[in-house]
Amino acid sequence: MALTDIRDITEEALADLISSWGEKSFRTKQIMEWLWMKQARSFDEMSNLSKDLRDKLKENFTFHSMRADLSQKSSDGTIKIGFRLDDDNFIEGVLIPTEDRMTACVSSQVGCSLSCTFCATGYLKRQRNLKHYEIFDQVALIDELAQKEYGKGLTNIVFMGMGEPLLNYKEVMTAINYITSPKGMGMSPQRLTLSTAGITKMIRKMADDGARFNLAISLHAATDEKRSAIMPINETNNLAELADSLNYFYDKTGSRITLEYCVIQDVNDSLEDGDELAAFASKVVCKVNLIEYNPIDQAEYQKSSGNRTNRFVKHLEERRVIVNLRRSRGKDIDAACGQLANKN
Repeated sequence: MALTDIRDITEEALADLISSWGEKSFRTKQIMEWLWMKQARSFDEMSNLSKDLRDKLKENFTFHSMRADLSQKSSDGTIKIGFRLDDDNFIEGVLIPTEDRMTACVSSQVGCSLSCTFCATGYLKRQRNLKHYEIFDQVALIDELAQKEYGKGLTNIVFMGMGEPLLNYKEVMTAINYITSPKGMGMSPQRLTLSTAGITKMIRKMADDGARFNLAISLHAATDEKRSAIMPINETNNLAELADSLNYFYDKTGSRITLEYCVIQDVNDSLEDGDELAAFASKVVCKVNLIEYNPIDQAEYQKSSGNRTNRFVKHLEERRVIVNLRRSRGKDIDAACGQLANKN
């Protein structure tokens, strides 16, 4: 029978087991520190435990190891990392360095089930959800890479990689807890951003659960007809419901929402589209991040021209929308927004 990953049991369950073995209670704390603060990947690393206790742990548990299987470095310094999972599945993450930030973009699922037509990951079949320790390991490994390549650790984490985080709610929230806990990585929740296509029921649950991290919404169109055409999730989570859930989130958390909007030529970049986006933005306490579209092999969409994009930005600003234009990073290695598709 396959052994359970030791990181897949609660601290309370581990404490009960340690007690049943006749070990002192402080051993549980030592093991938890090795797992989440020191990010041990083998029992042999746990040097302050007796050999007998380490052997017992080996007999009862395992580590589902993840390894960085492939990496590519962009001309702009962005690094895309392929991670090989214990069951031989494959996911991708990205390290995005800037002058003042070192950001990890991490995945939450193997593949995706949402089928957004402009996103390469949307053309992959969803194989399974990631476990919380697999999400945590991505962050830990990307942090190691940042230290090695740039001499400084991560400052920010964005859940904008493969998959829909809110369709893997429990594991994602558990991972965030370990990433932000003083007993784990100790990163400030305000340095984390979770991006969702807009699962309204789960946005409300996040608010009820006291989320302290930032929330971003992959909007990309501001009418139900247009959004449903490119994002099928809108058919069951329409814009009115989305706005209600975002206002609920803001009322509960006080955290301003970010609306993400990929600007696609002749799809959502007209001045009329700008009016529709401004109208939706007026219903929510938010800012808008416009993102350069990155073409993919699976679709014929094209990036909006510089002139049209600049006109779109100006049009939004005239309507008093807080708007930022984000330049794509890592395009030359298929590491930019919407390009993660396990091409290796």
